[in-house]
Amino acid sequence: MTRVKRGYTARRRRKKIRLFASTFKGAHSRLIRTTTQQRMRALVSSHRDRIRKKRDFRRLWITRINAVTREDRLFYIYSYSLFIHNLYKRQLLLNRKILAQIALSNKNCFDIISNKIINQK
Repeated sequence: MTRVKRGYTARRRRKKIRLFASTFKGAHSRLIRTTTQQRMRALVSSHRDRIRKKRDFRRLWITRINAVTREDRLFYIYSYSLFIHNLYKRQLLLNRKILAQIALSNKNCFDIISNKIINQK
């Protein structure tokens, strides 16, 4: 059986991995075996954190809406859960991201929305 010299193919594969890991520290950017392991680990982490980022932002929006809805209310009776419940009951299509932006940038507008929801019973 003839000998196969994989110089070009192997070099091209390693070069692609090295380019990916060029910003890693120490042996993680120089040695092929550790570079390959770090590359797999980085890709797993990036996939996991893309999903986690959605979760974290949703939690942030909920916290912001809850903080604004509890402000200036007597005895903190009105909360986030009641606010969202009334939104769905009135069939207002505002998602949490937009509500959080309104709550931060224009509190008067948010108060108008919440008062309309409360008074529409």
